[in-house]
Amino acid sequence: MPLPLTEIATPKARVYAMLDTDGDGVASRHDYFVRIERARRATGRSDDDPLVVAARATGERAWAAMDANGDGVMTYQEYAAWVDAEKFDTVCQFALGALFDLADADQDGALDRAQFTALRQALGNRADNADAAFDALDPTNSGRVARAAYLAAIRAYVTGDESPMGVALY
Repeated sequence: MPLPLTEIATPKARVYAMLDTDGDGVASRHDYFVRIERARRATGRSDDDPLVVAARATGERAWAAMDANGDGVMTYQEYAAWVDAEKFDTVCQFALGALFDLADADQDGALDRAQFTALRQALGNRADNADAAFDALDPTNSGRVARAAYLAAIRAYVTGDESPMGVALY
């Protein structure tokens, strides 16, 4: 069932809509793992690349936590009831961090604008707002977005705190 229009403006609803990659109103296991595959392809990594293996492993742990009843789908109501700061800190940050690491070609803990944009598009965000999100995470104009800043901004957005990157990106 699609999200009610009154819900789509909330941060959780926007993130959930991104997780529902096929737009059928529920985030399925396939929806979740297609994002990892898209990130793998976008970064040109092979299936057996250690970072791809790690991303899939953390994805498995995250999906198992999110799909607690094991039915292969996560409704918006299940997601909204599940996600919070504690879940982000113990589950989501590791899965999102593993995806960040896929895009970090030189493994220096930061993404340039092209890497950031490729990752965010692979994860389901529109390309036309990636620049604004990047700029929000790079206030000193260094041309790099640090892993910690990226994860903190997503955490803040999902948990209802102030997140300029989240507002720009989602």
